[in-house]
Amino acid sequence: MKFVVVIPARYESSRLPGKPLVSLCGVPMIVRTYRQCIKAVDADLVYVATDDERIRAVCEAEGIKVVMTSSSCQTGTDRVAEVARQVEADVYINVQGDEPVFNPDDLRLLVDTVHAHPDEVINGFCAIRDEEQFRSTSIPKVVMRPDGRLLYMSRGSVPCNKKNGFEAGWRQVCAYAFPRDALLAFAELGAKTPLEAIEDIEILRFLELGREVRMIPMSECSVAVDHPEDVIRAEAAIRAETA
Repeated sequence: MKFVVVIPARYESSRLPGKPLVSLCGVPMIVRTYRQCIKAVDADLVYVATDDERIRAVCEAEGIKVVMTSSSCQTGTDRVAEVARQVEADVYINVQGDEPVFNPDDLRLLVDTVHAHPDEVINGFCAIRDEEQFRSTSIPKVVMRPDGRLLYMSRGSVPCNKKNGFEAGWRQVCAYAFPRDALLAFAELGAKTPLEAIEDIEILRFLELGREVRMIPMSECSVAVDHPEDVIRAEAAIRAETA
């Protein structure tokens, strides 16, 4: 079973333009994400997928393998699917480029789960510890069956009680594994599915296409950088890690 790790990187972010190249303690975010990944897997297995020459130049200066993709990709997963048409593998592991303090142990866990379940779509999750995260529309909330299979994912505050109160919750960690056939079927649809479009959560497309998603517990240390204020949080986490 051959796998590769793909880090999608899009320059034109509406919430944080130029996001992959934002400097975090002096290092571009996409480079920091890559460096976290190669702590867990061989650098020869890691690719950045982008449509932007500025990102390509920064990555190649770091010695990172780059696959150029089209600018019309609707989601990061569609971008990974374009890589699948150029790079041969059985499973494609997607680590989001805006996870600069991504835990290498989570990638090791994902690789181990891929070896055990190579034909399944896999995604990470961790616990929500405070109500601020539970109410944030930037954070996809995970609802699972007792066996760990995904029931639904939402930017809304789920699950909540009858008084709309927070009792327990889980959030998505943006690390995925896609078998080649599932990934190509995802991209071949050519459009977002109805729930995916409403929630703006691409993993829902797999559910809407009738595919099971296995959720696996990961660490709580990830800091997704979506807004300018997240840069401050990410830099604080980097300093704490290197202290």
